[in-house]
Amino acid sequence: MRIGAQLYTVREFCQTNEGIEETFQRVADMGYEIVQMSGSCPYEGEWLQEMLNKYHLKCVLTHYSPAEMLADPVQVAKKHQLFGCRHIGLGSFKSIREQYDAFREQYMPVMEKFREQGHLFMYHNHGAEFEKLPNGKPVIYDMRDTFAADLMGFTLDTYWIQYGGMVPDRVIRDFAGRVPCIHLKDMGITGKEHRMLPVGSGTIDFERVLSACEDAKTEFVLVEQDHCNGENPFDCLKKSYDYLHSLGLK
Repeated sequence: MRIGAQLYTVREFCQTNEGIEETFQRVADMGYEIVQMSGSCPYEGEWLQEMLNKYHLKCVLTHYSPAEMLADPVQVAKKHQLFGCRHIGLGSFKSIREQYDAFREQYMPVMEKFREQGHLFMYHNHGAEFEKLPNGKPVIYDMRDTFAADLMGFTLDTYWIQYGGMVPDRVIRDFAGRVPCIHLKDMGITGKEHRMLPVGSGTIDFERVLSACEDAKTEFVLVEQDHCNGENPFDCLKKSYDYLHSLGLK
């Protein structure tokens, strides 16, 4: 199991090719060898592979354009082949509980095309996926039971699991074998306010989370912090890396 940087954390620095390259250098200098591409400007697959090689990085997951996935999933898969990335992710689907039927109809063909090309569609949760459907199941559990493992994986997010009223390590174990990539972010609570924090500095028990990830056969734990509360996001990535490294990961 290896630590990665979810570059959505530093998305404001990745809006040009030059910014992406500088970001690669900065995260590599911290010790990261794994990244997820998300929230950046568009990029050419060949160029991205060149930059990854230059800084000894590997991209293991993206959050990619829903419009492009729906319009031409084969082309999206072929682009990911250029930089050796198997996992192609959907970052969010708004109003998932109310539009669950629409999600299944729209994305099942995408999943099938990705599978044909040797890729895996990955779904990233927020809090709404833990709301219950009329059948009594939380949405994300119904997704697990509806879509085959070779069609859909899950990028479970520790912060959003806890925000949705569940226990992160228990949910991860419930999805064993379906979670090659996990998002790690911590939660701080002040009164009714929830804040995203660097890993190891909030209320989530990450030793239990990492034990669950081992049991669930997770390959990559990707640090993400959407909001850094005025801190430099690179400093937040470094704090998270140092904490995880102190637990024996790299």
